[in-house]
Amino acid sequence: MKVTLKETIRVRRTVADCFRYLKDFSTIEQWDPGVYRAEKLTPGAVAVGAEFLLQLNISGKRVPMTYQLTACEDNTRLVLEGVNETLHALDTLTFSAIEDELTEITYEAQLTLKNVPQFLRLPMMPALNRLGKKAVSGLQTALERPASAPKISWNSALKDKLILPAALDFTERGYLRQADKGLSQFMDGKTVVLTGPTSGLGLAAASEFSRLGAKLVLIGRDHQRLQAARDTVLDFSGADAATIDFFEAELSLLSEVSRVADEILAAYPSVDVLVNNAGVLPLQREVTAEGHELTLAVNCLAPVLLMRRLLPALSAGSRVINVASGGMYLSGVNLADIESEHGFEGAKAYAQAKRALVTLTEMYACEWKSLGIDCNSMHPGWASTPGVAKSLPAFNKALASRLRDARMGADTVVWLAASEELRGQTGDFWFDRERHPVNVLPGKALSPNRALALKVWVENALAGYMNSGKSKAA
Repeated sequence: MKVTLKETIRVRRTVADCFRYLKDFSTIEQWDPGVYRAEKLTPGAVAVGAEFLLQLNISGKRVPMTYQLTACEDNTRLVLEGVNETLHALDTLTFSAIEDELTEITYEAQLTLKNVPQFLRLPMMPALNRLGKKAVSGLQTALERPASAPKISWNSALKDKLILPAALDFTERGYLRQADKGLSQFMDGKTVVLTGPTSGLGLAAASEFSRLGAKLVLIGRDHQRLQAARDTVLDFSGADAATIDFFEAELSLLSEVSRVADEILAAYPSVDVLVNNAGVLPLQREVTAEGHELTLAVNCLAPVLLMRRLLPALSAGSRVINVASGGMYLSGVNLADIESEHGFEGAKAYAQAKRALVTLTEMYACEWKSLGIDCNSMHPGWASTPGVAKSLPAFNKALASRLRDARMGADTVVWLAASEELRGQTGDFWFDRERHPVNVLPGKALSPNRALALKVWVENALAGYMNSGKSKAA
């Protein structure tokens, strides 16, 4: 059975942007609802012969299909051939510049379905046409740049109030329901500083930042793992090796955070995005050499110190993104025992530290708003990462089939950093590209006086490590 599907759209983007986005065909997972996951198998820059592995979503089942780029004419045409046991596809994308910021894209798919009974062929046509229209509609959404930041939807607000439906969306189901998964706003010329880049969410975010053209400054504690992460990112994005730099630092030690901040300031006087992603969830209470409980040090003190120490490099338009956790909803902040000296549970200490970080992010957002620096926090949902598998093995095992992968969890981080329509949006808490309330359960919110007391305590703890830089704000 042979079928030809053909659709044409017009997008308000340059032809170069549209071609660049689609040349890496693994972006199809961002715009075609019939594709669950897509991966570039050929490392490095995309060229003729590059192969891609797609996991098609057919009636709830994951069906693999391999594609190869067979023709590539810059800003004009892409041809890809796909094959699996039941389907052969020849996809042709043609690009025409109608105006400087208006591009026409025609997507033609010639499909050969093997072993399809005659009586099924005619009924299948409407379904195939619908799939084609959904794909190009998704592509248009992915490429268009919204004029303004998204508003809180009534559906999302209701789920937050009901609590359980919102928690169910922490799984991959919530990510897959997003109407727009596109990451097509390029970051050429921008410098992104990212902690915790060697695995999980950090590695996924670094890979996507690199594909979007950003200069990466990675901070981690292990030289070999940083080198391995850089290689992984370059294989994913095809970027030049000169676009990725890394610095070694033990982020549980504030002296190390201060030192690496000095090194970054010396090398990068201008930073466009800071992502505080590194985190730990120890099962037993540990105290750092500087006397702080480890969970608090890494998940709260270190990110606050880094954002304050890098302030001289931040300017109007710069963005700070602090990665929190949905577990924060279950915790307040016990100022009388912030170091967890009177009883320690890893998950509770982690949730408290993340709650404190989100609260402080809101406060610094207000403080730095006049500087034009946007500070936001987000949580990634329930993602399957090496850290989760190690720290929460029972949770990881119980929800294994429903957890997000790292790329799903990192999506909102990259979107917050790259999207021009978010300029000036500050002090918010985000999940799946939507604002969400910080407080859902009663008794967890910090009053203004307690929030101020938290800020004073944290700044006193950091005071001895602020000497090497001049702050732009009091």
